[in-house]
Amino acid sequence: MAYFLMRLIPPRPTFPADATEAEVEAMGRHAEKMQELVDRGVVVAAGPVRDPQGTWGVAIVEAADEAAARELGAADPVVRAGLGFHWQVLPMGSLLAPGR
Repeated sequence: MAYFLMRLIPPRPTFPADATEAEVEAMGRHAEKMQELVDRGVVVAAGPVRDPQGTWGVAIVEAADEAAARELGAADPVVRAGLGFHWQVLPMGSLLAPGR
């Protein structure tokens, strides 16, 4: 298994301040899915990053390989909603974390 830092890029830098109803609904499904993946141990940690340049999401994921991490991102409800969200997947050399 390998670890990946995944960055959820929103459709515009002003998100979530100007989120549409469709985006809010899709983000709700995204949050539910992320919690499920955390509960299953697939996602080590996840949450929003309040970057001054624009908020984005982060997840540290354990996956068999980069292709599996990309598949996980492609299956995210907020990506599948077709609203302009996408994941950037970056391999990590190692991970220090409790119980890992």
